[in-house]
Amino acid sequence: MKKKILIVEDQFIEANNLQMILENAGYLICGIARSVPSALEIIDGEKPDLVLLDIFLHGNLTGIDLARKLREKDIGFIYLSANSNKKTLDEAKKTHPYGFLVKPFREKDILVALDIAWYAHEEYIASKQIKEEVSKKPVDASKISEFRNIIGNSRSLKDLLDMVMLVAKSDTSVLLLGESGTGKEKIAEAIYNLSRKKGKPFIKVNCAALPASLIESELFGHERGAFTGAVEKRIGKFEQADGGTIFLDEIGEMPHEMQVKLLRVLQEKEIERIGGRNTIKIDVRIIAATNKNLEKEMAEGRFRLDLYYRLNVFPITLPPLRDRKEDIPALASHFMRFYNDKIGKQVNDISAEVLEKLILYDWPGNIRELENLIERSILLTSGSVITDLSIPDPQKKQSVLFNNLETTKTIEENERDHIIATLKKCNGKISGEGGAAELLDINVSTLNSRMKKLGIKKEHYFTIGNN
Repeated sequence: MKKKILIVEDQFIEANNLQMILENAGYLICGIARSVPSALEIIDGEKPDLVLLDIFLHGNLTGIDLARKLREKDIGFIYLSANSNKKTLDEAKKTHPYGFLVKPFREKDILVALDIAWYAHEEYIASKQIKEEVSKKPVDASKISEFRNIIGNSRSLKDLLDMVMLVAKSDTSVLLLGESGTGKEKIAEAIYNLSRKKGKPFIKVNCAALPASLIESELFGHERGAFTGAVEKRIGKFEQADGGTIFLDEIGEMPHEMQVKLLRVLQEKEIERIGGRNTIKIDVRIIAATNKNLEKEMAEGRFRLDLYYRLNVFPITLPPLRDRKEDIPALASHFMRFYNDKIGKQVNDISAEVLEKLILYDWPGNIRELENLIERSILLTSGSVITDLSIPDPQKKQSVLFNNLETTKTIEENERDHIIATLKKCNGKISGEGGAAELLDINVSTLNSRMKKLGIKKEHYFTIGNN
């Protein structure tokens, strides 16, 4: 049965061109509307599977007004846009379209956008059904053993765990979003442990840590003799994860040419080893994570639109620690117990003054920064109570920011300064316990790569007397 599409476009020539392209591709066009009232009349009678709608139409109502009604009816839609201003596009994005087609249209772009839309809509309907099922059987997340290492009782954390409960039992792709150090890996582990694939492979991949020249081999494997140095066959991460789950951390760092190959895996559910002659079918659930704004990355050409929509089926945003400060006492106590056992000390409490400092601080490094601070404090504390710790003064930080408003630096300049300051703090130590990579919460190879890109050399963080 042909899928039905409604075109809502007030320009006759463009609407006619769209109709020809879609009918040649095997779609059924159930109508062309030039205003919102006309579109609603066709929708009620024809029940289209998808709507292509222009933002600006005849009459007082816009495509954005129609989009809100389509959401209520669970009908998917793609916007047709020309040179809309940023405010209009921001309003359009709030309606959660399955994409934007920019005029003038290219046949290839239209058909690719439709493929993405069908996939995304099917997953949306499936996730909605999951939510409805779970809402009928509410579960107390605090009693779920898989959440035992996720500490806190804030509203934002409870909402996050509700989302995890919703999606875990399905095989839907999940995209974890949030700042560095918010605990994305622990959430990925919880999703896996609550899923039907628990007990099957759970493979973790840090995309930023893989050298660009080796990433394809790491992910998809290679045959013996496929390239110089390939002395034996290698099974890639996706093949290792067959039947289970793969966690692609820092997906925003994946090279653009590899994004095409990952998209094929998502679409076709098959891989091909380097040097291989046959494709290999795989059954793998994908959980991806990033601390980057992927929409911005797409706009600047660094991340593929089609891959984004394949991954962004069920996004979960992790709150930064500054937005869940009521969890800081519980987190601090948890890390204190953990490092007491690990180090063999008996530091049993945190003074009220120190706790107040912890709560006032903004935590740019989030939970990982708090963990590192508690570990260092336990090492340095001689008694049973933490009465002092080295933490930046938020008032001084605000003063510095205010005084430097006239000398705003670029993101790369700030990143360079931050890395150099951290290296100086660690006396030039990059890897290992107490090294800059640990403090910055990034992989050692990632840090080395960023240092090279930003032109950071030893003379920038070593002063005379440092060896």
